[in-house]
Amino acid sequence: MSRAALVRLVLALLILGGSIALSVTSKPRLGLDLKGGTQIVLQTQDSPTVQANAESTDRTLEVLRGRVDALGVSEPTLARAGEDRIIVELPGLQDPREAARVIGKTAQLSFHPVVNVATPGTKPKDGQVIYKDEAGQRLVLGPTAVPGDLVSGSKPATDPSQGTGWYVTVDFKGAQGRDAWRKLTANAACAQMGTPPRRVAIVLDKKIISSPEVVSDIQCGVGMPGGSTQITGNFTPEEAKNLSILIEGGALPVPVKIVEQRTVGPTLGAEAIQASAEAAVIGLIMTGLFIVWIYRLMGFLATIALATYAAISYAALIALGSTLTLPGLAGFVLAIGMAIDANVLIFERAREEYAASSKTGLVRSLTIGYNKAWSAIIDSNMTTLLAAALLFFLASGPVKGFGVTLSIGVLASMISALIIARVLTEQVAGVKWVQGHPKVTGIDHLGRVREALRRWNPDIMGHRKIFLSISAVAFVLALVGIGVKGLDLGVEFTGGRIMEYSTSQPVTADQARAALADAGFASAEVQKADQSNISVRTGQITNEQQVEIQDALGEVGGNATKQRDELIGPSLGDELRNKALIAFGIALLVQMAYLAIRFKWTIGASAVLAMFHDVIIVTGVFAWLDKPIDGIFLAAALTIIGLSVNDTVVVFDRIREQWHSTKERDLAKVANQAALDTMPRTVNTGMGAMFILAALAVLGGESLQDFAIALLLGLIIGTYSSVGVATPLSLLFQKKWPLPKAEAQKKQKRVRDARDTGAVV
Repeated sequence: MSRAALVRLVLALLILGGSIALSVTSKPRLGLDLKGGTQIVLQTQDSPTVQANAESTDRTLEVLRGRVDALGVSEPTLARAGEDRIIVELPGLQDPREAARVIGKTAQLSFHPVVNVATPGTKPKDGQVIYKDEAGQRLVLGPTAVPGDLVSGSKPATDPSQGTGWYVTVDFKGAQGRDAWRKLTANAACAQMGTPPRRVAIVLDKKIISSPEVVSDIQCGVGMPGGSTQITGNFTPEEAKNLSILIEGGALPVPVKIVEQRTVGPTLGAEAIQASAEAAVIGLIMTGLFIVWIYRLMGFLATIALATYAAISYAALIALGSTLTLPGLAGFVLAIGMAIDANVLIFERAREEYAASSKTGLVRSLTIGYNKAWSAIIDSNMTTLLAAALLFFLASGPVKGFGVTLSIGVLASMISALIIARVLTEQVAGVKWVQGHPKVTGIDHLGRVREALRRWNPDIMGHRKIFLSISAVAFVLALVGIGVKGLDLGVEFTGGRIMEYSTSQPVTADQARAALADAGFASAEVQKADQSNISVRTGQITNEQQVEIQDALGEVGGNATKQRDELIGPSLGDELRNKALIAFGIALLVQMAYLAIRFKWTIGASAVLAMFHDVIIVTGVFAWLDKPIDGIFLAAALTIIGLSVNDTVVVFDRIREQWHSTKERDLAKVANQAALDTMPRTVNTGMGAMFILAALAVLGGESLQDFAIALLLGLIIGTYSSVGVATPLSLLFQKKWPLPKAEAQKKQKRVRDARDTGAVV
């Protein structure tokens, strides 16, 4: 075993061992669309005195955290998103009305005199209230003496030189604040024995957060002078910090507005997990059987390596602490189909090497196949990673989760193909019995598709004008569909509310529309989500109106159970729509820039125009079919960009290689041969991915079905466009901006040849 092979073996064992250990000992975080619950996105607003920025939003978040804890929800999650957004996730909470009431109101801070200790029979007088203090003792408090809006700030502090521990400073605004505080402490200093001595209470949202004692040197009727005070106690640094945050956050309330709200029933989440798992297993089995049929023993070993992809990607998800969402599951399943692409590229290259010289041998053919396929694998996967990165940085919610899992899946698939599969195939190929029976390996012949193409030898590029004409017609029809039929933009882009209900008795869409019209929702759009569910789409409505819709459906369908509820504010809808367009535009520019660096700007322009062609046609098909253009479609569209350029890169990589290794001066002939040489890989990879997407389309539910349909269309159109659009366009550009054959490029070729023949591994 060579040193490089030994390194790969050790690395493969370490990766697998670590992945399995992490998978067994930890569990991933599930998004609310998989485990059920409510997600609310709040946007902080400027107040007359406070700007809604990251600092004030953080203070608001800390105040809200205590409110959410009061709801009794297990494992709630609160996080700031951007400068002025707060995402609140409440697992298991199906009624968002209570959550909206609790977290949507502005914090109320006030300072009160402590009148007495409340006994079981104590009744407060007018203006008085009874609250528990920090120790759980019930206190009778007088009316508000200092309102929270007279507090200008609060900070934790300590003074080691004085031998004091941590304390909290409170600053008051102007003469009004100073006078109110002086009067409150003057009255507290007059407290008689038998009552809580010399105490005032600081109340936030009807809860005493601190009830400090007025120090003994403050005289009765005089009070504390100045515009600030200190709250002392046995505070830890964390306690002092939290208390100051609560006081300042309450004193400087930042109004919040609900801009997005999602509720998913636990049944829908469980069904999504099961459907995606079934699609993954069925797709993996079908893909594996197909690869074994095509590549025999090497295909079987690649399938074993492909199975490790699941363990690696699952462990990576856990290690990164990422949240697994419904589109994220689809990203993992999709990456299974993409994972096999690297193996197909390698095995097809190995077949060519073995057929070119019978003296090459199995191991050497595989080694050269891995080395020659390296650049195409890196380039094609990099373009997919770029699209996934754009989803992560520019999208939000579940679509962002899809970008994360797609990135993990692509990286895991490369590890599976380039490290684990290589270790398995090269070691098995070195066995004497296998070398004596090369037919079992599946790389001892060119394959039926390649042999048929060599016998036929079609001049594809000779008909490039016909291909471009067909594409132009399809492109125009897509634009007509978009213009005439219009795009059914989802609530993510338009704002509004979409709800999905299951009923105990069958209900038709017409019956549901009539029931909602009688309830005062005649403008609601009603559709059958599937055989048992009703989907309702409205404009901006309140949570109480949502309950009215649910009750109306319950009257005609028995018991109506909410499975999904999404509320998107109009401002957020505009923002998401703009982000979608920006993401699409940036994706095209980034892809073109990458290809221009790796190839030439004309190649990048050809690939980007082909990508634009693919996405527009898929969008046009969705317009003609009246299918929704939502966040899931955005994920599909950006993935189509990756899939489209993936195949285009493979073709252009072969064109570049043959252009610099032949004396042929006609790029059309070189491009035609490159298209024929890569077609077996295109067919085999496309079939593998189609198994996965077909399983998703059949088993994935309504949202994943549309996702799978979009990707199936994108895969078919993208495969065609790499040869029928991108390559012909590059030939048009060749006439004015020809690809050079410079000495520097010949030198680069000699370096690549040395690497390809095993001199550099």
